[in-house]
Amino acid sequence: MSTALNETKANWEPLIVAFCCTWCSYAGGDLAGTSRMSYPSNVKVIRVPCSGRMNPMFVLRAFQRGADGVLVAGCHPGDCHYTTGNYHGRRRLSAFKKLVEFAGFEPERFEVRWISSSEGDKFAEEMETITEKIKALGPNRKMRDARWQSVT
Repeated sequence: MSTALNETKANWEPLIVAFCCTWCSYAGGDLAGTSRMSYPSNVKVIRVPCSGRMNPMFVLRAFQRGADGVLVAGCHPGDCHYTTGNYHGRRRLSAFKKLVEFAGFEPERFEVRWISSSEGDKFAEEMETITEKIKALGPNRKMRDARWQSVT
């Protein structure tokens, strides 16, 4: 039995959900792809109009439905397509991260990064980094809703 559990842990790959701003980070991911840079395939990218439009409930829902880690990536501060959207996102998500930590959840599972459309290499590096960090933490067991495990 313990051998089976060890094999399961050894083969375990984290599920990372990356919410990417359409103007910068998503374009950075596109650049990484067209430049043939590789990043882990267990990163699922969701395109959002702006990091300032990120509702913290999206993050909670991702964790509830099985994500082991969540990344929100937006334009560098001062480079937002909507002028101040990433400032609003930075403030909102910073407060959300503190709330999550206060509630007893591992704050390392949630990250916010700034990646421009010309930083395909940074996009690939950040995806690699967060995947390794989440692998070290292990599966998300606190926020995962068991009802969704049978669906996935």
